[in-house]
Amino acid sequence: MRAYKTIKSKVMPLPLKDVDTDMIIPAQFMTSISREGYGENLFVRLRQADPQFPSNQEKYKGAEILVADHNFGCGSSREHAVWALDGAGFKAVVAKSFADIFSGNSAKNGFLLVVLPEAIVDRILLEGRSGSYELSIDLEKQTVSLPDGTDVSFDYNPFRKHCLLNGLDDIDYILSFKDEIKAFKDKSALTQK
Repeated sequence: MRAYKTIKSKVMPLPLKDVDTDMIIPAQFMTSISREGYGENLFVRLRQADPQFPSNQEKYKGAEILVADHNFGCGSSREHAVWALDGAGFKAVVAKSFADIFSGNSAKNGFLLVVLPEAIVDRILLEGRSGSYELSIDLEKQTVSLPDGTDVSFDYNPFRKHCLLNGLDDIDYILSFKDEIKAFKDKSALTQK
C-alpha cells in the first residue's frame, strides 16, 4: 500500500448526493478479484449518459482528489468501488459524509476519505468547477488547506491514520509486531514446560 503524507492536487467536483457503489463501478464490470483494471470503468454509466459529467471534461484530468456531497459510497459492500477510484488515479475523496461499509473498505485498502463540514464542502464544490482549484490534504496534521490559505481540521481514526502514514494494510500491521509475537510465543513455550 502507498504511504500517505500530503496530497496536493486539483479537485474534481461531483455535486451529487447518495453516490452508490453501482454508480461508482457497475456490477457488470466486476469480473475479477484482482484490484487492477477497474479505473477505466469508474462512473461509466454517468459518463456515458452525460457528456458534461466531470470525468469527461478535460479540465479535471489528472485530479487526484474527488469532492462529493453526502453519503458517498452507499449501496453494496463491493470493494471494487475503492479499487476503481484508486485505479482512476484518485488518492482521496473529500465529502460531507460516507457510507459506513465504504469507509471500512477504503481504510482497509489504503484509500483516504476525509469528512469536512458542509459549508466547506459546498464551497469546494462550487469553486472547484474552475478546473484549477487545488487542495492540500495533510494526513499527519489532519488538515485540508484551501487555496486562500484556510486550514480546515478533520477527524481520523488513529489506527487507520498510523496504517496509512506507514503504508500498512491490516496484515502488514500485524507483521510489524513479529518480533514481539515471537518473544511472546517463546515465553509461553517456556512457561508450559
